[in-house]
Amino acid sequence: GARLFPDMLPMIKQVQIATDHAKGAVARLAGAEVPRYEDSEQSFDELRARIAKTIALVESFVPEQFAGAEDRPIALRVGGKDWSFKGSDYLLGFALPNFYFHLVTAYNILRHNGVEIGKSDYLGEP
Repeated sequence: GARLFPDMLPMIKQVQIATDHAKGAVARLAGAEVPRYEDSEQSFDELRARIAKTIALVESFVPEQFAGAEDRPIALRVGGKDWSFKGSDYLLGFALPNFYFHLVTAYNILRHNGVEIGKSDYLGEP
């Protein structure tokens, strides 16, 4: 039969894209080079390692690095299109919406495939 969402990327790619938006946002807003990841993950353990690496990267930045970030010019190329933003517009209108879209899509793929997770797991509640 036809797939419900034929253009939906697989779960691994959803996690890769979500972490790309997280690392890209903090680096760009801090005026730093965006680290490149290989996108070679094939297992849950490798995805967990990628997530841990991304969290460590995000936590490595200090508040002083974001001074003036709301007005910092951000330019990137996505899907063959050039995008330009000021920092606050990039964060609120591009980076965060994309991060959450791919995060919740990965969550929904897990749920669809029978993983017993719920809203408290998504929100990170105990």
